[in-house]
Amino acid sequence: MEGGAYGAGKAGGAFDPHTLVRQPHTILRVVSWVFSIVVFGSIVNEGYLNTPSEGKEFCIYNRNPNACSYGVAVGVFAFLTCLLYLALDVYFPQISSVKDRKKAVLSDIGVSAFWAFLWFVGFCYLANQWQVSKPKDNPLNEGTDAARAAIAFSFFSIFTWSLTAALAVRRFKDLTFQEEYSTLFPDSAQP
Repeated sequence: MEGGAYGAGKAGGAFDPHTLVRQPHTILRVVSWVFSIVVFGSIVNEGYLNTPSEGKEFCIYNRNPNACSYGVAVGVFAFLTCLLYLALDVYFPQISSVKDRKKAVLSDIGVSAFWAFLWFVGFCYLANQWQVSKPKDNPLNEGTDAARAAIAFSFFSIFTWSLTAALAVRRFKDLTFQEEYSTLFPDSAQP
C-alpha cells in the first residue's frame, strides 16, 4: 500500500504547498476563515451607531449589545480556529502514527460540528434581532449593508463548517480502514 492514509506511508517527507492548497478541507477552511473576517469585520466597522441626541453607541441589531458581541466573538474565535486547523493541515502529513492522525481528525470533526452549530445560533440570533429592529433607531439606514452581510455570511458559514466536518468524517473512515489494513496485513503495510 503505497500512499497510506493521506500520506501515512510518506510521513516525514517534504512539505508540499501545492498538494495542501488543492485539498478540499483546506479550501473550505480558507473560505470559512474569510467568512469569519467578513462577519466580525462588518459588525466591528458598521455594527454600532450613535445619534446626536445620545452620546452612547448602540448595536444596529435592535439596540442589543449582546447580538453585536456574539457576532464579533464568534467571528474572531472562528478566525483563530481556522488558523489553528490550517496549521494542523500543514503538519498533518508529518504525523506518522495512525492513532495520532485519528486524534487530530476526531478533534477536527468535533470542532467543525461545534462551529457549525455556533454559526447556526449566530445566524438565527442576528437575523431575529435584525428583524425586530425599529426603523426609528436608524433613520438614515447607516450600516444596514454591513448588518445584512454579517447575517448572510453567518448563514454561509453554517455550510462551510458542516462540509468541513463531513470531510473530516470521511478522512476518519479512511484512517480507520488504514489502521485495520495494517493490523490484518502487517507484512504488506511496508513496500
